[in-house]
Amino acid sequence: MNKQEELIHRCKQGDPAAYTTLYNEHAAAVYNSVVRLLTHTGEAEDILQESFVAAFDGINKFKNTTGFRPWVKRIAINKAVDLIRKRKLRLIELEPVWMDDTISDEEPIDETEIEFTIDKISKAVEALPESYRTIFNLVALENIPQAEIAEMLGMENGAVRVQYYRARQKILQTLSKGGNHDERIREIYRS
Repeated sequence: MNKQEELIHRCKQGDPAAYTTLYNEHAAAVYNSVVRLLTHTGEAEDILQESFVAAFDGINKFKNTTGFRPWVKRIAINKAVDLIRKRKLRLIELEPVWMDDTISDEEPIDETEIEFTIDKISKAVEALPESYRTIFNLVALENIPQAEIAEMLGMENGAVRVQYYRARQKILQTLSKGGNHDERIREIYRS
């Protein structure tokens, strides 16, 4: 039995020290996933706590097929999406969606010509409209399949695909124009 399995076994027996150790090992990664979706630290902290409470309440049902971290992360992501829904954020299409292979008439941006830095990419993602940012984070950072995201958000699969594509294009546009001046970012979204 490895350390993780031993901790989970001890949690199933009600050992508070095992709960604390598991929380300390995984809380930062789970929090980072949630705060990217919600952007408000207070809400993200609440979701983090609720997610671990739910995970520990259901620890007896946990089957170690994927690992504890992905399991608690999924609980947290689902809670974050539920909160977004409760705020009645409508993840609507900002432009009409065509369901054929042509996603956009715009010329795709050549990614090789853009200088990428973590800071610039983070700012470009933060500048996205909330619906694009949510979908981009779920697909690109959480690696959740688009069909599953569509089901989670109550959207058509094609709409998720289009919004993810458009989010990537907006990020690339921001990065190609320097990405570090607020006026440049605003200019992109006016057009």
